[in-house]
Amino acid sequence: MIVTLQSWKKLFLFCFGIAAGTAFCMKWMENDFRVQGQLFTILGLELFYPREKLAGILSGLDGHVKTILRYHLVFDFVFIAGVYPGIASLCILAKEKVKSLSLKKLLYILAVCQLVAWVADGIENYYLLQWIEAPQIGENEFGWYHFIVALKWIIIIISLLLAIPLSLKKNKKTVSV
Repeated sequence: MIVTLQSWKKLFLFCFGIAAGTAFCMKWMENDFRVQGQLFTILGLELFYPREKLAGILSGLDGHVKTILRYHLVFDFVFIAGVYPGIASLCILAKEKVKSLSLKKLLYILAVCQLVAWVADGIENYYLLQWIEAPQIGENEFGWYHFIVALKWIIIIISLLLAIPLSLKKNKKTVSV
């Protein structure tokens, strides 16, 4: 089987569709993320809330909000099935437009690193689902959780900051190897 540039474009568009559709559904649910009348965010749960606040939020959820948060995390599993292969395909598309061999290698590495980010995001969701049921969060567990979340975001941000501008280049430049 030969994978062509057109195949990577189709994969990117398919993945973009999955990610966009599920992102819409998840965004719609976020208005219900309230505990004791206060709104909380998924990004806050991922990155910004200290362990005590995260445990306080999760332990204060009523049944309706717990259900919505669980649905959100299930939708996130579908979202990540679109977003990480989509970013990987974007890196491959960008790789085909650059001349520098070292930049090509970096983009390829970033494409492969999407597997790491995908697994990290899945682990993050698993932790949150576990903590919804039992919000006793250990300090070491929380440290590991934050490491995984940070790793995921670092891979995503570096990949997108490099791949988006390069993939938008008009002229394809090739390099002889």
